[in-house]
Amino acid sequence: MILKALYDYYDRCKGTLPAFGRELKEIGFLVVIDRDGNFLRFEDRRINNKQAQTFIVKKQLGRTSAPLANYLYDSSAYVFGFSDKKDFDGCRKYIETFKKKVEEIYKAAPDNVDITAVHRFYQRDAQATLAKMKADTLWPEIEKNLNKKYSLFSFLINGDTQIVAEKEELLGLLDDNNHDNEKVCLVSGKKGKIVDVTTATMIPGSQAVAKIVSFQVKSGYDSYGKEQGANAPICEESEFAYSTALKHLLRSDSRNKFLIGNRTFLFWASRDNAASNQAEKGFFDLFGFSDSDDDDPNARIEQVRKVFKAIYSGELSTSLDDKFYILGLAPNSARIAVIYWAEIPLTEFAERINRHFDDMEITGANKPYMSLRSILGAVTLGGKSSEATPNLPDALVKSIFQGTPYPYTLFAECIKRIRAEQSIYTTRAAIIKAYLNRLNNINEQNIKVMLDKNNTNPGYLCGRLFAVLDKIQEDANNQHTIRERYLNSASATPSAVFATILNLSSHHSEKLNEGRNVFFEKLKQEIIEKLDADGFPAHLDLQDQGRFFVGYYHQRQAFFTKSEKEENNNNQ
Repeated sequence: MILKALYDYYDRCKGTLPAFGRELKEIGFLVVIDRDGNFLRFEDRRINNKQAQTFIVKKQLGRTSAPLANYLYDSSAYVFGFSDKKDFDGCRKYIETFKKKVEEIYKAAPDNVDITAVHRFYQRDAQATLAKMKADTLWPEIEKNLNKKYSLFSFLINGDTQIVAEKEELLGLLDDNNHDNEKVCLVSGKKGKIVDVTTATMIPGSQAVAKIVSFQVKSGYDSYGKEQGANAPICEESEFAYSTALKHLLRSDSRNKFLIGNRTFLFWASRDNAASNQAEKGFFDLFGFSDSDDDDPNARIEQVRKVFKAIYSGELSTSLDDKFYILGLAPNSARIAVIYWAEIPLTEFAERINRHFDDMEITGANKPYMSLRSILGAVTLGGKSSEATPNLPDALVKSIFQGTPYPYTLFAECIKRIRAEQSIYTTRAAIIKAYLNRLNNINEQNIKVMLDKNNTNPGYLCGRLFAVLDKIQEDANNQHTIRERYLNSASATPSAVFATILNLSSHHSEKLNEGRNVFFEKLKQEIIEKLDADGFPAHLDLQDQGRFFVGYYHQRQAFFTKSEKEENNNNQ
């Protein structure tokens, strides 16, 4: 299913992706030669320290332990016999393999001036040429960056604008037109020549040779005498299509991926229409990305919400065949591990995103708390989403996409961070509200978006009362020592704490003017009257501790809202 979805995505984007047998490749350095094959200089094609210019070249070969040369481009060991791990003699087999490939191309097109120049380059003394290369001013940079992914080399004829490896007249010369070994492809259902090995597709944290599909030999996976690709036939066209699509989704500037720790999540829609394109863009924006530093996150999140509401309501037209895909990948030794896969009808996916919006909605000034990065950052030390508990990102993504309860770990880590920092802000309050509402799913007991004066849950009431006492101290002394000293114990064992802090509050109230004092006393009595006749509870379980913190947050926000309204009235 995954490979078929990627195969279809290639078909959807065929006009913008390389044709069969080609690929976009980052090549960091060019060997500039003249028509006689003399080395002139190196040319730097890096964009920055992490990226280089891309060229459409022949698809990279899947290598095993035996030397195998790519088509007119390769690493330094193949192109000119240099490696940071081996001397020239150690690299001899690689450069000889590359030289043999050049010879084959030259024989196929002996009149082509470009391949003739490259062929002449390899007729010269390789060690003498390497000595000239080492004298080039760019050599220190080349030697320093040999292990970078862009550390590949190709040829440029002096005065030309196109590298030899992307010349169209050369690219198809050695194509294999042999139709032997054809079988029905498991991906496309068509008959074609099957691959023995698949293409490496590197993800962040993985080895360069990591693959999403790999075949082993003599490891218990062979059957009926079939080895490698013959055991699970994938034809060359299908393998090319899904691997090219995967690389396209993984590219550095992709707007179809997000990273959390060492997890890479890819997403795409099945069709190229207005609803699908806006869903992809909205999903990208929702998960914590912004195109500019001065971007308005509230407006961005609200726009995302409008998009998914429009898809779900039918305002943006969709069909029953429109689907949305999410693929989660993680590095795993020499392979790529699939940690999550979902194939969801687009309207159903929109409904689940809308539910996430509704569950996370809470009173407050900012909306970005709904993004995955903000949620994970709220439950980690220092707000680093990459430091989240292992498997929490996977579980959180799964709960959003499948509409299931949010993970308990998210709730527990949120409570832990509040206790450690005595800090209850919008994102943390939203997490607790969303977790409890999805878990219980009883409308009468659901926590509201803003202050709910009809909520009689003891935890919620104790949180509201604690917020009142904290506000009294803040207005009287501009301090929060009550919160710093008593928040944790008040949220867990109210009966052991509230008598003390109520007594402290009476002293703080004496410093307020009469109007404020009366206001706070009425508010305290209103809350206390709703508590059980037996008084403050001796203990609150973890769910009610969560309600305590939301009650505290709601009451604090109500104070700010009231102050803003009063200020606006005074200005009118």
